[in-house]
Amino acid sequence: MTRYSKVIGTGAYLPSTIRTNEQISETVDTSDSWIYERTGIKSRRIAGPNESAASMAEIAARLALEAANCDANSIDLIIVATGTPDRVYPSTGCLLQQRLNIKNCVAFDIQAACSGSIFALSIADQYIKSGAAQTVLIVGTEICSRIVDWNDRGTCILFGDGAGAVLLSASNEAGILSTHIHSDGEYEDLLYCPNPQVATELNKHETGVINMRGNEVFKMAVNTLGKIVDETLEANNMDKSAIDWLVPHQANIRIIMATAKKLKMSMDQVVVTLEHQGNTSSASVLIAFNEAVRDGRIQRGQVVLLEAFGAGFTWGSALLKY
Repeated sequence: MTRYSKVIGTGAYLPSTIRTNEQISETVDTSDSWIYERTGIKSRRIAGPNESAASMAEIAARLALEAANCDANSIDLIIVATGTPDRVYPSTGCLLQQRLNIKNCVAFDIQAACSGSIFALSIADQYIKSGAAQTVLIVGTEICSRIVDWNDRGTCILFGDGAGAVLLSASNEAGILSTHIHSDGEYEDLLYCPNPQVATELNKHETGVINMRGNEVFKMAVNTLGKIVDETLEANNMDKSAIDWLVPHQANIRIIMATAKKLKMSMDQVVVTLEHQGNTSSASVLIAFNEAVRDGRIQRGQVVLLEAFGAGFTWGSALLKY
């Protein structure tokens, strides 16, 4: 009998502080209309001084557990996707495990930038299908606001903070149908964040903020996500019309619209949250998925395509029957 990974619960958390385009335009040369026309973003959430990747992950995780009516001690694997961990080590996964008071499970982080949650879904799916895990908690959690140069108009307008979670369980019913993940380090300099405590190979010290060549990243994202759509559909011998919902990484409305066009999908079938959240990196897909599940748009039995593209470059998709 085929063993699937089934989504049994979702959760998300967004900090209460809102930073609008108008507020950003007070300190850098930009405007609300300039930002919105190019990105689709109006505002983003900013973590408070006492919030951390782990604290936000805990809230999202507890909501997912509550939605699944599941006890935390039933979790036997925690995977946290983050590029903004609380500490270099221990992992944010271990910090989350401690917060949830779980003793008997494995916990670790993965770092695949904005594609992190898709990579985590793929890893979790392999654990469950192989029988190595029964119940897996996946969390994407990011405090991007702390690695953004708020004087750089090209990046500070894009990013926000938040956490999203999904709980997967082994099932005989169809769940995750396939995952597809890729990376190519050739483009490392187009989008990166240095480690300020470690010298580069050229022995130069850089500040630990996001660096991005936006136009080049945009072109790569559009082309690469188009290919991942084709790969996913072909692997499942599925027509575009069989997909009920697209849940994309929330980076830029133009990238999202290009992917929807590739699928010949109406934007009414696309979950878009970036207008009031910005780009929450590895958390964005799970935050968007949770929102559409909880407001009733995504229904049980529907086919959902999740996809993301991020620094590395990394990219991937997960096709699932919710």
